[in-house]
Amino acid sequence: MMQIVVLLLSYLIGSIPSGLIVGKVFYGIDIREHGSGNLGGTNTFRVLGKKAGIAVTAADILKGTAATFLPTLFSVDMHPLLAGVFAVLGHTFPVFAGFRGGKAVATSAGVLLGYEYWLFIVLVSGFLLTLKISKYVSLSSMVAGLFGIIYCIILGDWVLVLVVSALELFVIYRHRANLKRIRDKTEPKVKWI
Repeated sequence: MMQIVVLLLSYLIGSIPSGLIVGKVFYGIDIREHGSGNLGGTNTFRVLGKKAGIAVTAADILKGTAATFLPTLFSVDMHPLLAGVFAVLGHTFPVFAGFRGGKAVATSAGVLLGYEYWLFIVLVSGFLLTLKISKYVSLSSMVAGLFGIIYCIILGDWVLVLVVSALELFVIYRHRANLKRIRDKTEPKVKWI
């Protein structure tokens, strides 16, 4: 029974629509009606600016991290990554925002921060390196996952390899429109790095 409670709580934490809250409360804007229409950090950066983008990205990361701690907090025999995956599902399909959420990048990173913080550092490093070279946030998000998979293989944690690979495939799936725009050279590039 408590396992179900933890998974439900993880999903609900993930469902907190940070981008929607920051946009409406502080700017009077529903970011789903602007830019890409996405609730994640990247669209928040583009629509509302750096401060809002940083706040939303940090909140989305922390949702994933918080979920990984729930099994320990409730003394439930459950792998923390399972709770984390439910937070990612909540972020992507949030019950509080009509099931239209973000693309799973920041919350996935937060899950991995809660479970293996060195992996998080590898992901952020891979993301920033790729962003510096390509100027594409979407591409950098996907490439960061590949860095993560390689790190997990070296680490030899095969449960982590499986979860990170699944999250990477999910992130790529959520970015399929971005991949098409990159191919067509219509994907926006960032100017701040």
